[in-house]
Amino acid sequence: MYTKKLLLVAAGSFISFLSFADDTQALIDRARSAAPSMVSAEATVIYRGKTLVEGRNGWVCMPETLPDDNAPICNDAQWMKMLTAVSNQADFRAEGIGVSYMLQGDGGVSNSDPYHPNPMKAHDFIKEGPHLMLIVPKEILKGMTDDPAAGGPYVMWKDTPYAHIMIPVGERE
Repeated sequence: MYTKKLLLVAAGSFISFLSFADDTQALIDRARSAAPSMVSAEATVIYRGKTLVEGRNGWVCMPETLPDDNAPICNDAQWMKMLTAVSNQADFRAEGIGVSYMLQGDGGVSNSDPYHPNPMKAHDFIKEGPHLMLIVPKEILKGMTDDPAAGGPYVMWKDTPYAHIMIPVGERE
């Protein structure tokens, strides 16, 4: 009887391990889907602060941008600095060009306010399809539209330290 219970516990643990491994691989695959494989295949993959894969190319991919937003994203070092600043509501100044891929699109945000309490009800809510994002020194953004409906690239969060260029590369839903 004891042996049978031990075998059942061991089998259950093994099945749980396999399920975790499947879930982990699904998270890795989802994170890597945010960018072309030439970027994502060697990228570090992070999920909710935990490193799932240690990368070798300086890129970081995540299966979600926020715990309640299932949009995968891949970022270079400059973009990761900006995301850290946004999450800490800290000041940020672009020290060069930063690149981020969201080839699966995003869940939607306010185009002007990164901290909008209910972005889906923001007057300037935008849910973008597949896109790239560029961080550049703010002075480069002068004269560029912040209107997502204008067609082509536009500035998101223009009047904040986190202003960046959105470059749609596919259709919106």
